[in-house]
Amino acid sequence: NKESLPVWRDFIRNMSKRGLPVPTLVVTDGAPALVAAVEELWPKSLRQRCVMHKTRNILDKVPQSAQPEMKQRLQAIWNAPNRATAEILLQDFLATYDQPYPSAVACLLDDLEACLAFLRCPVLHHRRIRTTNLIERAFAEQRRRTKTMPRFFDERSCLKLVFATLWQTSERWQRVGMSDLELAMLRRLRRELDLEPITVAPAAPQSMAV
Repeated sequence: NKESLPVWRDFIRNMSKRGLPVPTLVVTDGAPALVAAVEELWPKSLRQRCVMHKTRNILDKVPQSAQPEMKQRLQAIWNAPNRATAEILLQDFLATYDQPYPSAVACLLDDLEACLAFLRCPVLHHRRIRTTNLIERAFAEQRRRTKTMPRFFDERSCLKLVFATLWQTSERWQRVGMSDLELAMLRRLRRELDLEPITVAPAAPQSMAV
């Protein structure tokens, strides 16, 4: 019923005990306890801040009349193919909005490195790894099923529904291209981050399910 650092620590440790290797990149929202747990237990992994959550937070700080243009500029930064291009677009954003909307600029600069972490990964993966959309869709499916239920009989019945929903949702998840090039780039990135190598066996030629 609440997010706390001890709860997130236990969650991550439990996944690790069940076989989850240290990830190359972890995508989170801005929840302080979750961010703290990830940085404490996976200090070498990249942490990606969900850019959709960040965009909403920024736009909330400006009048509606300014939101469409600002949103387009933010999306241009998130869609940049590399860090150099993102930096050019970022500087243009800062020059345009620093004076009229300092709160929005401050919000963008807060945790900026985490917002751009995905740019170190293969370009083919950027669209899927810069947001928490994958899990948000699963949450939506959970809510759709539970809002018609007055209550659960016990914790086990709740877990059974959650598991069934995640299983069904995962069958519709998009595949992420994982050619030899992407695998080589990820292996090199793990070496740069000083992470243990992971052997990836593609589920099908040129692709793997995630």
